[in-house]
Amino acid sequence: MSSEKHDSRDVKLSVQHSASEKASLDGQGSVEYEDLQSDQYPDIDRKKLLRKIDLRLLPIFTILYLLSFLDRGNIGNAKIEGLADDLNLHGNQYNLCLTIFFIFYSAMEIPSNMILKRWKPEIFVPLTVVTFGAITTLMGTVTNYSQLLAVRALLGMFESALFPGISYILSMYYKKTELLVRQAVFFSAASIAGAFSGLLAAGISQMDGVGGYAGWRWIFILEGLLTFLVGVLSFWWFPKYPQDAAFLTEREREYVVWSVHNSTNEVRVHPDAPKGEDTSNDRRFLWAVFLDPNCWLRLFSHMGILLPLYGISLFTPTIIRNLGYTATNAQLLSAPIYVAGAILSVVEAYLSDWTGLRRPFLIINYLCMIVGYVVCISLDPTQNPQGIYAGIYICALGLYPATSVSIVWNSNNLAGTYKRAIGIAFQIGLGNFTGAYVSNFYREQDKPRYVFGHGMTLGFIGLGFVSLLCAIINLKWSNKKKRKIIESGEVNGMSDEELLKMGDKNPYFVYRL
Repeated sequence: MSSEKHDSRDVKLSVQHSASEKASLDGQGSVEYEDLQSDQYPDIDRKKLLRKIDLRLLPIFTILYLLSFLDRGNIGNAKIEGLADDLNLHGNQYNLCLTIFFIFYSAMEIPSNMILKRWKPEIFVPLTVVTFGAITTLMGTVTNYSQLLAVRALLGMFESALFPGISYILSMYYKKTELLVRQAVFFSAASIAGAFSGLLAAGISQMDGVGGYAGWRWIFILEGLLTFLVGVLSFWWFPKYPQDAAFLTEREREYVVWSVHNSTNEVRVHPDAPKGEDTSNDRRFLWAVFLDPNCWLRLFSHMGILLPLYGISLFTPTIIRNLGYTATNAQLLSAPIYVAGAILSVVEAYLSDWTGLRRPFLIINYLCMIVGYVVCISLDPTQNPQGIYAGIYICALGLYPATSVSIVWNSNNLAGTYKRAIGIAFQIGLGNFTGAYVSNFYREQDKPRYVFGHGMTLGFIGLGFVSLLCAIINLKWSNKKKRKIIESGEVNGMSDEELLKMGDKNPYFVYRL
C-alpha cells in the first residue's frame, strides 16, 4: 500500500466532516452520494432502472409469498370448517400439527440460504414452491392425526427456502435506502394472504360434499393446486442474480452489482472508506453471525414481532369464531385486519426509507402491539367482543409493519454478502421458532378469553421490546467506538481488502439506527 494511502487515513473526522455528515456517522439518515454514480455510470437513469427491476421482481416475489403464507396458514381456516372433528383430533394434537411445521421450517432456513448463495435461485426457489404446493394438496387427503403431522413437517421443510431467499435476493438488487419499501411490498403478501385466506376459505367451504370431500379438504386441495401451477410457471419467471439477469443489459447488470456493493458501507463521507464489500463464501462469516451480540439482540427483537404475527395468522379466525360469530362471518371479519396491516406496512416503509431511520418506527410498532394485547387480555369477550376485535386490530397495525422494518434493519447492518445471507436466515429462521411456541399458547381449554395465550404473547413482546432497546444502545455505542478508532489512526496501515474482510466490523461501516 502506498504511503499516500496511509497518510490519507490520518485525517480527523471532526475536521473533515460537516455537522450533517457527522449525523450520518451516528447511523442516522441517508449517506448516499449521487456523484459516485454520475462519475462512473453517467448513462444510467437509476429511476428508470428501478422501475424495470421492480416490475420484474416484485410481482413474482409477492405472488409466491402470498401463496406460501396461504398454504401454511390455511389450517386455521380448515379447523373452523371441521378439520379437527373429522380427523378426531383431541387434546393438543392440533397444536402439535402447528408446532411441527415451525420446527422444520426454522431448522432448514439457514441451510437453504447457504444452498441459495452457491446455487441458481431461478431453479432452487421454484423447485421448492412446486414441492410445497404438491404437499399442501396432499393435506386435503389425510385421514388421521399422524398423516397430518407428517405432511405439516414436510410443508415446513420445503417452505423454508422462500422467505429468507427472496429477502437475500432483494438485498442483491437494491441499495440500503431502497430496500425497505420493496421488502414491505413483498411482505405485505402475508397480510393480503390473511385477508384473502378468509375470503377464499369462506367461498371454498361451500363446496362441502362435492366429490365426497368435506369443505375443509377442498381448501387444501384447491389452494395447493394453485401454488403448484404458479410454481411451475415460476421456472420461467423467477429472476437470476443481478450479474446474470437476462432482463438487464450488460451495462445495467454491471451497474446494479456496483451500486449494491458500494452502498453496503454507509459511510461515504470519509475519503478513505473502502469501496465495495467482501463477496467470498468464507465460512468465517457463518461463525461471525453466531458470535455477534448485535445479531442476537436483533434476533430476540424480531422474535417479539414474529410470535404475535403467527398468533394473529393462525388463531384470529378461531378467536373471532369464539366471540359468537358463525364460521363464515369469522373468516370475513378477519380480512379487514390484514388489509389494514398491508397498507400500513408500505406507508411506514416509505417513511422509514425517506427519513433513513428504523428505530423510532420499531418503537412505535412495539407500543401498538403492547396496547393491543393489553386490551385483549383485559376485556371479557362475552361482554365486549367488539373490544377484543379492536385489540387484535391495534396489534396487527403494529406487527405487520414492524416485520419488514426489522428484517431490513438487520440486513442493513450486515456486511459481506455471505454474512448477509447467513444473517438474514439466522434472524428469520431462529425467529420462526416462535411459531412453534405460539402454536401451543392458544389452547382449547382457555377459550373464549385465552388469557394464557394473550399473556404469554405479551410476555414475548416485552422481551422483544427490551432487546430492541438494548440493540439500539449497543449500535450507538459501536458507532462511537468506530469513529474513535478512525480518529486515532489505528486503521492507517490496513489495505482496503483487509478492511472489507472485517465485514460490518470494519471501522468505516456505520450501523444504521
